[in-house]
Amino acid sequence: MNMPALVIDRLDHLVLTVADIAVTCAFYQRVLGMQVETFGEGRKALVFGRQKFNLHQRGHEFEPKAQAPTPGAIDVCLITGLSPDAVVAHLKAQGVLIEAGPIQRTGAAGPIMSVYFRDPDGNLLEVASYL
Repeated sequence: MNMPALVIDRLDHLVLTVADIAVTCAFYQRVLGMQVETFGEGRKALVFGRQKFNLHQRGHEFEPKAQAPTPGAIDVCLITGLSPDAVVAHLKAQGVLIEAGPIQRTGAAGPIMSVYFRDPDGNLLEVASYL
């Protein structure tokens, strides 16, 4: 008997292990417009669209967790409706150092223009617009 294939619809959340939850929340709220949500027993998450980043404080992670949770170990691409020039202008206005871009890349649904920078833990953030 054939088993049906597991089909994934979308990403719901991912977990960021961070050095300082308050600093992380302030950065993502100010720079990326994410909303800070408190849930469970005082846990924090950064909400955007239909997704969120749950936050774990380094050394105080919730179980189960990644095998080696580490601040600064993620590289994630986030999609915006803004133009690359508007993203650059916003990041500069927020005092964020741009590492690369705008540069053309390939996203899940086609060509994108990406701008790269880092969060306070050194995670690589890519904010991109579809062409």
